[in-house]
Amino acid sequence: MIQRPTLLALAALPMLGACATVPANADSFRLGQTASVGPLRVTPVKVLEDSRCPMEARCIWAGRVRLEVRVSHAGHSGIHELATDKPLAGAGGSLELAGVMPPRSTQRRISPRDYRFTFRFSPAT
Repeated sequence: MIQRPTLLALAALPMLGACATVPANADSFRLGQTASVGPLRVTPVKVLEDSRCPMEARCIWAGRVRLEVRVSHAGHSGIHELATDKPLAGAGGSLELAGVMPPRSTQRRISPRDYRFTFRFSPAT
């Protein structure tokens, strides 16, 4: 079960998104690997949705990826949903799911072990 962020939970995390491919020079992480993203530690746990437009298709909507992630900061940890179209916000910034690889294809199914994710933390201004 995914915990919905509460005001108290988000206050414990600095503010914690757009479907893009992973830049070649960016660190990308598999399911189960932990990334240090700004002041946060983020572990992608499970792909909940991958509705991105396949690279061989023409779509009117680019689609999105929804990901279950464990976010830890300052001794607090929780499971949250992070989507390419919706950053996770809290007191201090926002966490985005900045990229997902490989691209979807009509030719093959993506195995969970093949996914790679990049994250971005943007401090509040």
